[in-house]
Amino acid sequence: MAATARPAPLPLPPPLLRSPLLPRFTQYNSSDDPPRGLRGARRLTLPTSPARRRARSLSLHLCCRLSDPASSDPDPLRVAFACGGAGGHVYAAIALADELHASLPSSASLFLGAPPPSLESDAAASAPYPFAPIPRCLPRAVLDAALHLRRFRPHVLVATGGAPALPACLAALLLGVPFVIQDQDAGPAPATRLLAPLARRIFLGFNAPVRLLPKRKCAVYGNPVRMSIRKCRISKADAMASFFPRIGTVGEEGVEVLLVLGGTEGSPEINVALLNMYYEMLRERRNRYIIWQTGPEGFCEMESLVRSHRRLLLTPFLHELDKAYAAADVVVSRAGSMSCTEVLVTGKPSILIPLPTMVDDHQTKNAYIMADVMGAKVITEDELDSSSLRSIIDEVFGDEKLMSDMSQKALSAARPNASTDIIRHICSLVGSSCTT
Repeated sequence: MAATARPAPLPLPPPLLRSPLLPRFTQYNSSDDPPRGLRGARRLTLPTSPARRRARSLSLHLCCRLSDPASSDPDPLRVAFACGGAGGHVYAAIALADELHASLPSSASLFLGAPPPSLESDAAASAPYPFAPIPRCLPRAVLDAALHLRRFRPHVLVATGGAPALPACLAALLLGVPFVIQDQDAGPAPATRLLAPLARRIFLGFNAPVRLLPKRKCAVYGNPVRMSIRKCRISKADAMASFFPRIGTVGEEGVEVLLVLGGTEGSPEINVALLNMYYEMLRERRNRYIIWQTGPEGFCEMESLVRSHRRLLLTPFLHELDKAYAAADVVVSRAGSMSCTEVLVTGKPSILIPLPTMVDDHQTKNAYIMADVMGAKVITEDELDSSSLRSIIDEVFGDEKLMSDMSQKALSAARPNASTDIIRHICSLVGSSCTT
């Protein structure tokens, strides 16, 4: 009988050689039954001869599934994600999980993160992925992560950073589960440097960290961005109407919208600087609107100090960040990796204020890379006050050519398909990793 011709695997996307609301978690404990659809699933074994055949079948199956998502899937791909701490780590994992399930609808994901109170646990109310808590004590964290992974039986672990990533990767090593790292910043995190020799692949958002990591394992694809942001097609007028409904229909012509972001937790320094000049700015610029995310901890204080204004929206957190970017003309933000990536993908002129106390001062590195790539304005925290912030905001809004140049450079440097490229690489890697 003639052998059945197998379809050729899909090629990997070439690595980039230049710099570039929350979904729902459900609780999943190691003592519980596996999520529906995973019962009876076989665990990936060491590469004996039958395992080699299963691995080849899985690799072929993944390639076929990426080109034909409607086909049946008897053995779904299982991917565990370890993330926590900063919003950039969590949202990068969410973006990858969303892309995975868009490409392979029958695949299964498990999120590993810190127990409450944490950003990951707060996200548990709105994402469709099972969630397993990992304690903060390292020895116990490794043990618990190993128990969760052993029960879930992932084909691969994806670590996107934060405290839970290290114990999860150590647990994966103990169980023989391959893991990959996605590092978002211009300087690699200490955990990335520690785990790099043991990782199957390291996906980077910028070129700069390559010199500090094993080059043969690095692939620079840019940072993954949530689908809701990169695929948002809402007009500026419609986006504004969702934030300022009492104003009625607002035309786009001549209206200036300032979006102020202080990171997931907010920024007291940015809040104070804006507090001291926002009312005067709105009084003098009658066509200007402000969408101001204070952060959960600073909201009550700011709400008590800020005078109500019909062209000001004050909120602790923006659950519809895609609409906020669609409405905005200029963004004032911290220089976290995900904020920088979202600015590039949306093509928004930006004023970045890096937080100097972050590990390795990576936000400052991010900010100055953004200045080189798209001409973003940078204000250091030592320079930040109401006068300097107001001056640069007026400077950017007052120069249409500057805004246009910033926007075009941002869009040309962006990598909107980073999530797709990374997931395709991971799928190909899973098959090859089982046969080596």
